[in-house]
Amino acid sequence: MSTKPSQFDAFAIGTPVATIPMGMRILAIVLRALFIGALVAVTIRVSSPQSESFASVYETPGDLIRLTLGLAVCLWIVIHLFMLPRTAEGYRTWVYLGLVVAPLALVAAIVIW
Repeated sequence: MSTKPSQFDAFAIGTPVATIPMGMRILAIVLRALFIGALVAVTIRVSSPQSESFASVYETPGDLIRLTLGLAVCLWIVIHLFMLPRTAEGYRTWVYLGLVVAPLALVAAIVIW
């Protein structure tokens, strides 16, 4: 028996990223980026002030709060854009999910804008 305690490595779970084909990895990254980009576009549109311009955002507290929260959410989403999946299953999930969700998010962004 070993005297060392066994350590659980949360990042070692699943198939390593090196086993996924490069084409599937690129497709997953592109679909994920399209989805997150559309999500940022919708967030920007929804959080924009109801007034005519950004200079008048200070006139109503609701517009200022909406703009501040929207910028915080956009920053959080963009930070997650650069956090790639750690396992092959993560890339595979983004390929399957992205084929459905990315076009719907792009259509929603176009309709809302």
